[in-house]
Amino acid sequence: MVWPIRSRISSLIRSKVPMVGSLVHWDTSWRTVFPNNSSSVVSSRTRPWPKFMNWARIDGCHAAASFKEKQPENKGIDVRNMAEAGGDHDLFGLMKQRFLTFKNHTYMKELEHFQALSKAQYPKFMVIACADSRVCPSNILGFQPGEAFMIRNIANLVPLMKNGPSECNAALEFAVTTLEVENILVIGHSSCAGIENLMKIQEDVESRSFIHKWVTNGNVAKLRTKAATAHLSFSQQCRFCEKESINQSLLNMLSYPWIEDKVRRGLLSLHGGYYNFSSCTFEKWTLDFNGCTVNEENSSYVIKEEEFWS
Repeated sequence: MVWPIRSRISSLIRSKVPMVGSLVHWDTSWRTVFPNNSSSVVSSRTRPWPKFMNWARIDGCHAAASFKEKQPENKGIDVRNMAEAGGDHDLFGLMKQRFLTFKNHTYMKELEHFQALSKAQYPKFMVIACADSRVCPSNILGFQPGEAFMIRNIANLVPLMKNGPSECNAALEFAVTTLEVENILVIGHSSCAGIENLMKIQEDVESRSFIHKWVTNGNVAKLRTKAATAHLSFSQQCRFCEKESINQSLLNMLSYPWIEDKVRRGLLSLHGGYYNFSSCTFEKWTLDFNGCTVNEENSSYVIKEEEFWS
């Protein structure tokens, strides 16, 4: 009677591959999503495997393998360039193939990792990047699922706390107070249309544009740029402001008491990054909190740990 019962359970397991796969697959690389990369932390979150279920481990592995074999291999399909696709059907066809490729070649191979992420997240980074379609932090910097809590907006701006609630500072609050990230990275980029829009705005002209109203969060950076680059061309001024606005956003974050407190105590670091997609280079730096001055009349900043990646 034992064998028939086992066979029925095996059949049931094969019909529930993701559930079993999350228990049977082991890859120590997933531990990087937990603080301090501690094996003790991993074990505290891993349910022990009952000895009498050892046979299910084997059947589950076979079931996962069988499931993968049945998925399409996407042969002959170019999933690289969505811009060349025709109508909506072709666009979503490509999207489907990309999803299945991810599922078969990433998700199924790292089931333990993704099942752990389904329960909780422990990112060490919050990333604030531009919404520009050419600037994808995960693609550029290789962030994997669970490593970075992200928000993207026009011109990667962080408003002052006094400017009121926004999607950006709501995300900041969650990342800092709930997820307790250790680093915030603001990423700007070359040829930013949002910064160009900011630089073109006439001070005495009232606009009803949502874009105009949003980018005015960078007005201080614009004024500093105008003062420092009056002798340069408009294009050069925009390039200067793209980086100046990043540093102004880092300073603006210090207007939030729960950010300023953690930075002061060394529990949180604020970083700037600049991606030039014409030359494929990346600049990274860190805000030097001890050298910064933050007040209504005059704010100044000092940066450190500058790096240039090319």
